[in-house]
Amino acid sequence: MKHEIYHIVAIDQEHGIGKNNDLVWNLPDDMKHFQTITQKTDDPAKKNMVIMGRSTWESIPEKHRPLKNRGNVVLSRDSKYLAKGAMVATSMDDAIAMADKKIEKIFIIGGASVYKHSINRDDLTGLYITYIGKTYDCDTFYPQIPEHFTNVQELGGIETDDMNLRFSLYTR
Repeated sequence: MKHEIYHIVAIDQEHGIGKNNDLVWNLPDDMKHFQTITQKTDDPAKKNMVIMGRSTWESIPEKHRPLKNRGNVVLSRDSKYLAKGAMVATSMDDAIAMADKKIEKIFIIGGASVYKHSINRDDLTGLYITYIGKTYDCDTFYPQIPEHFTNVQELGGIETDDMNLRFSLYTR
């Protein structure tokens, strides 16, 4: 069974996504967007799946793990790694293979090395990118967007006195 597979990420003006294995911003509007995109299904009998690296999993506060109303898969080189409430896979191919017919879409949610190693996959459908209109002190960055993602759909944005967010979807 073939699923649509997406990256979903928020990036600053320098493609920064975090520092010290954590987000450097607190953007409730982006979190709401993330939740909506990763939870919304066309078929109410299905749910979506999120795939993340071990460090990303561990950076989510325990009270929010696993992410609700979604299948959670954690990538770890350690096949004995335990992620309470989530499945564990040792490769992206294994993680994607865990999506059964009850899963509608798959979202890769980070971190940096997971994005880097999956951005050129032939089966990657698209990229949901939140552009943050600021630059932060980041040590972790999102890779350059490949040229084959030529269709850009603007999904709206939010402007406040101190924040500018723009939501985009890139597809082939």
